[in-house]
Amino acid sequence: MDALSAACTALLGSAPRSIEALHGGDLSEVSRVVLQDGRTLVAKAGPLVAREGRMLAAIRAAGAPVPELFGEQAGILLMEALDAAPETPRSWPQFGEDLARLHTHRGTQSGWAEDYAFGTVPIANAPLDDWPRFWAERRLLPFLPHLPTALAPRLERLSTRLAERLPDTATSLLHGDLWRGNTLAGRGGRIHLIDPASYYGDGEVDLAMLHLFGGPGPGFTEGYGPLAPGWQARRAVYSLFPALVHLRLFGEGYRGMVERFLTNAGA
Repeated sequence: MDALSAACTALLGSAPRSIEALHGGDLSEVSRVVLQDGRTLVAKAGPLVAREGRMLAAIRAAGAPVPELFGEQAGILLMEALDAAPETPRSWPQFGEDLARLHTHRGTQSGWAEDYAFGTVPIANAPLDDWPRFWAERRLLPFLPHLPTALAPRLERLSTRLAERLPDTATSLLHGDLWRGNTLAGRGGRIHLIDPASYYGDGEVDLAMLHLFGGPGPGFTEGYGPLAPGWQARRAVYSLFPALVHLRLFGEGYRGMVERFLTNAGA
């Protein structure tokens, strides 16, 4: 019996009848599985899916919608198959409320108990009490060895000034990779979170990512609520991280984005 069949049988009591490959992320293979008993689910296979499952469970416990989890075995995570539904006028205002609720869930430090990765880019999460230090040491400075010579000193200078720009502590539960491709409208048009890279930090990190590629739908901002003064300056600092990830993964086409955020952040 192959690993997927074994996981389905052990966790759900039924073997696969059909398996359809779906588009997945950088870390896992994703399949839509129809079981012999007629149930449909999504299976993700990869080295970090157990960590993903723990992140999804934390998000669900905080009151934000995610697919139902059926369990993980031998590197295979089984979860509810969300059939994409049309968005409604309430979809994005509701999502703003759901995300704000997620961000009210607090940890004790910035970071997460386990490291993660985006493809070949490792993501260090070791917790710290100091949020500016966390953002510098865990999110920006690891990219220095991989940057063009002209950009590295600017990033290093910015990292030394984060205490002036970011809150001292930040312990909101984050999705961690919140672009629109990691949201999915499910039952009733309610938007669910998928593919997290969670840790505790400033909720504005999720907002920066959500506005990086396309932005949220209508009504989201009103649903989420007002931000603390100075959010515009912080957004450039927070947007740097995904820009750096894209530059390292996909090359020079993202250099202009990194340069723009460095400039907007005053570096």
